[in-house]
Amino acid sequence: MSELVDAHGRRITYLRISVTERCNLSCFYCTPGAESCNRSGEEVLSISELLCIAKVAAGYGISKIRLTGGEPLLRPDLVELVRRLSQVPGINDLSLTTNGMLLDKLAQPLAQAGLQRLNISLDSLVPGNFNSITRGGTLERVLQGVRVARRSGLTPIKMNVVLLKGINDGEIADFARLTLAEDYHVRFIEYMPMTGDGDSWREHYLPLEAAMAICSRLGKLFKVPGPLNGGPARYFRLEGGRGNIGFISPLSRHFCGECNRLRITAQGKLLACLFREHEIDLRPLLKAPAAIAEAFARALAAKPDPASLAEDPLTRCRPGVPGMVAIGG
Repeated sequence: MSELVDAHGRRITYLRISVTERCNLSCFYCTPGAESCNRSGEEVLSISELLCIAKVAAGYGISKIRLTGGEPLLRPDLVELVRRLSQVPGINDLSLTTNGMLLDKLAQPLAQAGLQRLNISLDSLVPGNFNSITRGGTLERVLQGVRVARRSGLTPIKMNVVLLKGINDGEIADFARLTLAEDYHVRFIEYMPMTGDGDSWREHYLPLEAAMAICSRLGKLFKVPGPLNGGPARYFRLEGGRGNIGFISPLSRHFCGECNRLRITAQGKLLACLFREHEIDLRPLLKAPAAIAEAFARALAAKPDPASLAEDPLTRCRPGVPGMVAIGG
């Protein structure tokens, strides 16, 4: 196995690693109900364990790593982890997804350690609405983090906006306008059910075509190429704009046919697919690189046929599949 190619011909070059399940926010679509994300006593993989996995992955063609959570900036040794991962031969794209609440203090150290890019989860530009969606977040603190990140060279910054009908759909044009003045990449993401917990998600579901129609009223939208191996977004640019507008549609135009990634949870479980329960515990294998490589091969075998996922989203969401806070996005 010289590179990671699944049974359906998809070459896997991208590894998403959750470095913690803890979060300092509690966004209602990530943690249904009033469940707290501020978990204590979690047994996350250590830096040495994560490096072991990353080196094996790089040896089989993984070139891109994204650190996720929970909220990765809560991990005390994150800067050192980034520094060590950035030195792994073969890893040439190291990025991180964050809610931005701690970014004003950590953006510069992370950039100096070797982090290249950021995705920031930002679902509202209205302070009260932002606070309501996140159950306690402060918008200005996130925006200050964005400013520091830009000064630190972590550009272009991607802003991930989960579309929520009746909650933030009135802000679509405001988000799109951000790309006119600055080189932000604003990405609208369809709200996606994950835990198979009924029909409640439909109340806030908004198909991306509605967002595209709103953006097109601001000016002509030109299709532009996304980054190589850059994921499922379709990118456009408003005439005269500096940044891009992306659309990610897991439901109305599911992107499973182009999936190029594997995921590792904070507890060391290797996941082949968001919509399947199959997972492999890497912890017992960490002293044997060959066993880790074999685990990657088994994960590839478990990646489902994209055609099997072209079904109603509720049937894709298996009851045993963990929520996004556990998987890491």
